Amino acid sequence: MRWAELLILGTVASYQLAALPFAALLHRLCTPRRCSPAARYVSLLAGGCLLATVSTGGYAALLFIPAAASVLLLLLASPARVHSWAFGLQMSWQTLCHLGLRSQVPDPQDTRPAVVLSAIMLLTQKVTSVALDVHEGTVTLAPGQGVLQRALPLCSYLLSFPALLGGPLCSFRRFQAQVEFPLASRRRLGAAGRRCLCALALQALRAALEGPLAAVQGRAGLGSVLSVWAQALLFRLAYYSQWLLDEALVEAAGLGPEAGQGDVAGSDLWALESTNRVAVFARTWNRSTSRWLRRLVFQRCPARPLLATFAFSAWWHGLQPGQLFGFLCWALMVEADYRLHAFLRARAACCAARLLCYGATWLFTQLIVSYVLVAVETESFCELRRLWASPISVLPLAYSLALLLL
Repeated sequence: MRWAELLILGTVASYQLAALPFAALLHRLCTPRRCSPAARYVSLLAGGCLLATVSTGGYAALLFIPAAASVLLLLLASPARVHSWAFGLQMSWQTLCHLGLRSQVPDPQDTRPAVVLSAIMLLTQKVTSVALDVHEGTVTLAPGQGVLQRALPLCSYLLSFPALLGGPLCSFRRFQAQVEFPLASRRRLGAAGRRCLCALALQALRAALEGPLAAVQGRAGLGSVLSVWAQALLFRLAYYSQWLLDEALVEAAGLGPEAGQGDVAGSDLWALESTNRVAVFARTWNRSTSRWLRRLVFQRCPARPLLATFAFSAWWHGLQPGQLFGFLCWALMVEADYRLHAFLRARAACCAARLLCYGATWLFTQLIVSYVLVAVETESFCELRRLWASPISVLPLAYSLALLLL
């Protein structure tokens, strides 16, 4: 089990908290009356380069090289081929970085390789997103301007410090509009403060539950249903708090996607924990990444788009054994979920039957999501075999059987 993931999330959170006052200060100072759009682009880019160097040290070169190459490609390639070239270049580089960094002897206390891998994954999102915009004609990179004038917004978009280590995916067009026509608003700072408080509350809840859940794991055994659910709950709380903190940072800087288009909100937390649909959980979990995967793979794949989307997600995450197994299992569970709920809706006639179906499917969804999350966070075949041999594996097998029968 990758408990080091919690250490990495904590490290990223500390850097995000340190960058928060600088983001708020930049948003207050960089008003149209005080500085030009070029100065705002340079400020965001310089902050990103500084944050990458401080957080990853010499590994920052692994981030700067593909960013520079992607900017050159976006400026020089034809719109008809720019997406294919950008996708191939970025995913090849990211895969090489995953294989190279994970082949080294890991130091449990050195989080720099994992942090730079996370930044490269976010860079892939931004590069492929703007390449698709150029390919589809929704973005033109101002061919009448000079090379520097065209490259500066792209460099700033790819390496801006509020979204360098985390944060919801924002389109290039919205980023440009927010930088060139910033809105100085106290409402943004208030929203950022509320998200910070929610993130800290979730972190405190996770810290309070860690001891009791560890005791539950000790009594029930590592392979039990309660143990898997407890591990997944700790990971979910860590991810929720991290996403809220990421959104607080981009909100404080005056950047980010439109309202309701981010990674997580209060309503999303309720939807994730109360839904009785595996498919709804998949769409709501890390929402901006889900929309990116839908646009990049699902809508462009002619055959079996659901399976292709989850398979690409495993590739994007790093192709570890647990990731391959977890994401492919998730794809099967989503497909089975569609058919199972259609079957149950046709037969649950009375209110009591519908309530019973809701309660049972909610419990099944919680356990299946826990199983998938623990599988994705598992790195070795030995741990994966232990998870496969645990009693909770009966539920995914039952859903797979339902998929075959229905």
